[in-house]
Amino acid sequence: MKEKVIIITGASSGIGEATAVRLAQEGHKIVLAARREEKLNELREKISGDSNYILIVKTDVTKREEIANLIKETIDKFNRIDVLINNAGLMPLSFIEEGRVEDWDRMIDVNLKGLLYGINEVVPIMKEQMSGHIINVSSVAGRRVFPAAAVYCATKFGVNAITEGLRQELSAKYKIKVTAIEPGATKTELQEHIPNQDIKDNFAKRMESVTFLEAEDIAESINYAISQPNRVNVTEILIHPTEGP
Repeated sequence: MKEKVIIITGASSGIGEATAVRLAQEGHKIVLAARREEKLNELREKISGDSNYILIVKTDVTKREEIANLIKETIDKFNRIDVLINNAGLMPLSFIEEGRVEDWDRMIDVNLKGLLYGINEVVPIMKEQMSGHIINVSSVAGRRVFPAAAVYCATKFGVNAITEGLRQELSAKYKIKVTAIEPGATKTELQEHIPNQDIKDNFAKRMESVTFLEAEDIAESINYAISQPNRVNVTEILIHPTEGP
């Protein structure tokens, strides 16, 4: 099935925005979900092609009722859901000793609970269809722990565990594909939200010495996973900058 209905959370910038542009080029129907509706409207203007193929739904992934509404509006307009891309994420890095509990809560709410809310809503639909694809944007931080990133890494380790568990439970029985996309250092807004200035400065220095991945690089990997034939489930894609560790 070439033309698919694809939901992208966190679509207002970075990897989500780049993925929307890339997948629209393939002729897919795209549902853009994020909190910043004005950014989504700008993205719709940026995407060339039939505007009827683009649906905007203002969504905060930490609110179950808003995720439920996202799924309902998608079904109402397109009658099916072929791909859910759980891309929304936060990375307010800090050392545990700083005790930034509110930032920990936000990461858990967005990176884990928001992802699970989306999965919970689409799985019944995909089971009935006997087809579908859930793509979870994780990170190299789901494989390695870094100083000042313990809680962020914990959420991404969790994303990888959920992804593999889903694959084992759903793929063979219901023909639902499940994929983890694990980017290394990528130029996005994530670094702008780091509250610890020293950590933020270290990121900036790294960007001067290492060529970071672009959001478009990750979008290309997502397109690759989606475009495979029914017999192929790309379960993991780990992407490092060439110059990175």
